[in-house]
Amino acid sequence: MPAPITAENWPTIRRNFRYGFATNLHVSIATVGADGQPQVTPIGSFFLNRDGFSGFYFEIFTSSIPKNAAANPKVCIMAVNSGRWYWLKSMITGRFATPPMTKIYGTIGERRAPSADEIERGNRRLGRMKSFPGGKKLFGNMAFVREVHFHAFEVAKLPA
Repeated sequence: MPAPITAENWPTIRRNFRYGFATNLHVSIATVGADGQPQVTPIGSFFLNRDGFSGFYFEIFTSSIPKNAAANPKVCIMAVNSGRWYWLKSMITGRFATPPMTKIYGTIGERRAPSADEIERGNRRLGRMKSFPGGKKLFGNMAFVREVHFHAFEVAKLPA
């Protein structure tokens, strides 16, 4: 059962997402279309904000999310820590230092032009990858973002 997001747990949620993104280079965004069918989309350009309970992603190669958001703006975004050392250490010690999976629930906003700060954050994360031919093709057009506002979260339920 999801719990409400508070000022106290937001930094932990952000940390868990940072670990998940670092080991997978993406998060998974789940939406539901007008036909009621779920759709999961990997997004490599997702960011959580420090202030408030919000984030944003650059709308690149996302054909289903815009259509689904028009019918139902609710989303669930999941980050999984897939680090080999993290899992090995957890198996050896019999405990997880941080939850291996965190999901956040929210509402997706309208498509808009990114702010200068959002573009800078995107460029900082991509670093030199953006200068390679593949990086230019994948991330050369960061013209639109969508904000997401969050209200609840849950982490993997693990045995004691």
